[in-house]
Amino acid sequence: MHPADEIRGSKSKILSKKRIVLAVTGSIAAVETIKLSRELIRHGAEVFPVMSASATKIIHPDSIWFATGNKPIVELTGATEHVSFCGRVKNPANLLLICPSTANTISKIAHGIDDTSVTTFATTAIGSGVPILIVPAMHLSMYDHRIIQENIKKCKKVGIKFIDPLIEKNKAKMADIDEIVSYVIRETGKQDLAKKKILVIGGPTTESIDDVRIITNRSSGKTAISLTMSAFYRGADVELWYGIGKQSPPDYIKTVDFVSVGDLLKLVKTKDLKKFDIIILCAAISDYIPKKQKGKIPSGKDKLIVEMSPAPKIISSLRKKGPKSKIIGYKVEENKVKLKEKAKNLLKKNNLDFVVANTISGFDKDKNEIWIIDKKGKCIHKKGEKEQLANQILDTIK
Repeated sequence: MHPADEIRGSKSKILSKKRIVLAVTGSIAAVETIKLSRELIRHGAEVFPVMSASATKIIHPDSIWFATGNKPIVELTGATEHVSFCGRVKNPANLLLICPSTANTISKIAHGIDDTSVTTFATTAIGSGVPILIVPAMHLSMYDHRIIQENIKKCKKVGIKFIDPLIEKNKAKMADIDEIVSYVIRETGKQDLAKKKILVIGGPTTESIDDVRIITNRSSGKTAISLTMSAFYRGADVELWYGIGKQSPPDYIKTVDFVSVGDLLKLVKTKDLKKFDIIILCAAISDYIPKKQKGKIPSGKDKLIVEMSPAPKIISSLRKKGPKSKIIGYKVEENKVKLKEKAKNLLKKNNLDFVVANTISGFDKDKNEIWIIDKKGKCIHKKGEKEQLANQILDTIK
């Protein structure tokens, strides 16, 4: 067994049976393709490397061979490798990932020039409709060149997708590997939520007792992150409003932070929610807000009484702000019998489309047990990892 097969699918099976052509060009960032290849494989992908002659001067083909388990294509032969993988054949590759891509390669692709193995693969993929994802990596002065930017626009006009580089000082560096893998998952997925705008509101709220102390809850934010990433993978234009959870959202997800119930209420009142097709409120929102005391409450007291008052209900404002949106609420309760009844009452009272009910035992854990309830009272019961449950929820409300 090749070492690549030993790690295949060790993180997830989400790229299982996906055939990714990894085309490497002569950027110094080519050294990162070892890690990238291995990470794609850990999610189940089969990676087939193609290298330009310039790329072989940066990293040896044997290194890529070891990383992927497939011998790199460094020049085209009578076997017509470009057609076998990216032509109009029975089983073409799922994606041509050009990473890293130089300015030279981008410009050649934009003008239909195919004088390297990589550009010939690109020309063939464009003509046959195989998706192409380009990850630029170069000096910033090259990336900012107006002609290069025009060539990027030309590529986008024929359907080629790009992952923006990380701009650091005078460098346009290759995007983070986790981001690249996420976009590969997105581009090779079923895309059943493409063109859908989805808002996920998640994570815990935090309320101040004084200038030092706070009251919050045990929500980790994992459910919100799982829903956000599942929607992203399925092609949605997703936005996350996020409290201070233990799990941080990826930088490439549009995220608006909030702390308190007041912050969240302000967002609901000031943001345009009509643009969202689906709004999912899974945040652990405080039911009560303490009366904040100025400064720091002195320590050493025998007893401390904190006065609290009911917090405004965020969910009741969502339907007014998003009259045509599908709105999904969450209800948490320990008693399973009462939980479903309270979930149904929450749905009716706030004119929701669905309510996801779950018990307190799911807080701060990777697994959960949920009941998805719709307007007609139909109930779907599921158990499993939060990532799996996120897809079950999206399948139901889609």
